[in-house]
Amino acid sequence: MKDRLTLLLCGNASGDCKLKPLLVYHSENPRVFKKNNVMKSKLNVIWRANMKAWATRQFFTEWIHEEFASSVKAYLEEKNLPLKSHLVMDNTPVHPSGLGEDLVGEYSFIKVKFLPPSTTPLIQPMDQQVISNFKKLYTKAMFQRCFEVTNETELTLREFWKDHYNILHCLRIIDKAWREVSLRTMNSAWKKLWPECVAGRDFEDFEEPPVVPVIVSLGKSMGLEVSEEDVEELVEDHKNELPTEELQHLHEMQQEEVAEEISSEKEEGTSGNISSAEVKELCFLWSKTQAIVEKWHPNKTVVNRSINMFNDNVIGHFRKIQKSRQHQTTLER
Repeated sequence: MKDRLTLLLCGNASGDCKLKPLLVYHSENPRVFKKNNVMKSKLNVIWRANMKAWATRQFFTEWIHEEFASSVKAYLEEKNLPLKSHLVMDNTPVHPSGLGEDLVGEYSFIKVKFLPPSTTPLIQPMDQQVISNFKKLYTKAMFQRCFEVTNETELTLREFWKDHYNILHCLRIIDKAWREVSLRTMNSAWKKLWPECVAGRDFEDFEEPPVVPVIVSLGKSMGLEVSEEDVEELVEDHKNELPTEELQHLHEMQQEEVAEEISSEKEEGTSGNISSAEVKELCFLWSKTQAIVEKWHPNKTVVNRSINMFNDNVIGHFRKIQKSRQHQTTLER
């Protein structure tokens, strides 16, 4: 099974505040979400989607307003700390240079700082073992799940992986792995960028539980030939962009999956006899309304949260009808 997503992780220098990640997938409403009545607003990630499962400026900005700003403010107030915060980011196109100018009003205490170009692997805190440890913890939890299923059922590993492992399982494991990234890992990641923040912490008697040997042991229990070097290589490979051919193949597979989702919906009840013209007009008017509200409403956090909820619970239904009818028209040509 080949699949792809983008995940953004963020936490503070003390290590005791890990924010809800931004996750970008290739499908806005996977079939498994519908089957399990999943509410995206209740997920442990900020869910976004586009065909290539890539983070965009828009998605990142929405995450800042919906998650980062409000969570940081709540954390500082809970700890009785001064309302001061610096958001330290890579200097990449996805991170808009004018982001700090948007953080006004109640979030004006947040200052945005960009790292110098080409320094991410050297000093960016999340790249100093945080992401690497997260991937290892994710792999361990995934192997544990595979072992439990194959041990307790008659499914083979291949059958489970191909037909029974989906994005919903993935989300649960992401949440588990992120929670298990230790305070020590989060704090020590700032050693190169802010050594004073780490120098006073006493981790002498604290030992991180081994992760890679557990992964190897679980793999061998399932009949896999896996070594510690294989695990390290797997984690390292995830840093690299897929080759063009693989990206193209993956993109085609994802397009087919989305088409199947649209087809399978078959309007799920046609909402009475609403005409295609009415559906089109409704979606058009909502898009215009959304654009005006986003432009002029002063509270971006409230706006984004409300718009996403209305899109999920109301407009999404009519967009499904519109897509399904467009798909059917294409097939009949």
